[in-house]
Amino acid sequence: MLGAPVVQRLLAGGARVRVLTRRAGNDTGLSNTNAEIVSGDVTAPATLGAALRGCDALHVSLRGANDPASYEAVENRGLAALLHCARDQGVRHVSYLSGAGRVQGSETLLPVATKLAAEALVKNSGMPYTIFRATHFMESLDLFIRKKAATILGAQPHRYHYLAAEDFATMVLHAIERPPVAGRLLYAFGPERFTMREALEKYMAVMYPGGRIQTLPLPIARFIARLTGNRDLQFATLLFEGFAAIGEDGDPQEANELLGTPQTRLDSWLTGRVGA
Repeated sequence: MLGAPVVQRLLAGGARVRVLTRRAGNDTGLSNTNAEIVSGDVTAPATLGAALRGCDALHVSLRGANDPASYEAVENRGLAALLHCARDQGVRHVSYLSGAGRVQGSETLLPVATKLAAEALVKNSGMPYTIFRATHFMESLDLFIRKKAATILGAQPHRYHYLAAEDFATMVLHAIERPPVAGRLLYAFGPERFTMREALEKYMAVMYPGGRIQTLPLPIARFIARLTGNRDLQFATLLFEGFAAIGEDGDPQEANELLGTPQTRLDSWLTGRVGA
């Protein structure tokens, strides 16, 4: 969802790109590009050297499976192994995709705790770095849909500056190209703010006209997840509890000045999706 647009933008910018993925034998969305695909896994450190050998820069976008143990194994221990290998291979710049939630008072929540630990690993890696605290992505709206209906867990009152992955990809390219950006923690926001429901109303009107949007209260979601043993729902409930508490925080001004201001609005992004 977020890795392929970065790869495509780097290639368009003239970079030679090698992709580390667990899905090298399957469709990575990059089959028609000049990217070199390497099979590997950050939880298997022995697989990382071949991917990083000869690389000048590393962009990291990681997500564990739908349980807390996997998050820690992938986004913390796996990231530590990746950074260790990158340093050994002489990588000169690391960019890392984090999240833009309110940190103060939320340090114990899983999404925040995981990202803070990962950011600390990047800062202490000994390599020049750029950390992107990115808000919610427009592409994430696809994940709300089941059978042409959208479901939101909890009230979710916060507004987010929804960001297009292509705009974020351009920021990553500029961060790699511009040395003064090294050593920065930057907030990546889109140009408009919406609640989840407002964004989904626009999304559904274009992608699934007449489709419904339902809100499932978090206590009911927790009960159903516990009753059915549905681990995906259990973890989704945990994440949406975090979203409700965390909201969006940060100021994108520095990122916009250094890397360019994201311009894609939700309506134009949806028009592009229909065209594609």
